[in-house]
Amino acid sequence: MKTPYKNIYRVLNQNRFIVWSLVIGTTVTCIVAILSVIKLHKETVNNAFVVNTDGSVIPLKMIAQKENLGVEVLSHLELFHTHFYNIDASNYEKNLEKALWLGNSSVDALYRQKKSDGVYNRLLQYSLVQKVLEIDSEIVLSHEPYTFLTKTRFEINRGAITDTYELVTTGNLIHVDRNFPKNTHGLLITNYYEKSLKKLQNEN
Repeated sequence: MKTPYKNIYRVLNQNRFIVWSLVIGTTVTCIVAILSVIKLHKETVNNAFVVNTDGSVIPLKMIAQKENLGVEVLSHLELFHTHFYNIDASNYEKNLEKALWLGNSSVDALYRQKKSDGVYNRLLQYSLVQKVLEIDSEIVLSHEPYTFLTKTRFEINRGAITDTYELVTTGNLIHVDRNFPKNTHGLLITNYYEKSLKKLQNEN
């Protein structure tokens, strides 16, 4: 006896095949889409884009910025140490104000401590001239915050007497928003510490 349900198993197998095909196809599509998004994200992170004068888009590798990081860090440290230690009675307020823009509260705390100890009053009272001679920094850029150790050689002119010193400072650096012209490198000194100070023998 013929019945319309005699091929029901065949129909069910076909339906199951279709369902599994759709599931597998959808899964593969989702995986491909996710991988494409991840790849696009990595490419976007590693590239910056600018518009050329003719309207074309030019990719700029972020790796170039990383290569320039060392130069910017050294420049930032040199700028800070110059402003903070290259001072005299006529420029110390202006220089210290510039230096405070390059560091966080640890720099401000040191400045306030020096002020409380009468360092800047003596600068005015005796017309001292503190001149930076050389700044040498060692930096580690493997991860942020970056660490540094800086040796600053400076002299203090007391009129007839000039003494030379070497100051060793340490700290960290983090990225902040660039602030032109107060913080052009977009870096901020943290955990700043004057590790040691020694008087050098003056060369004859």
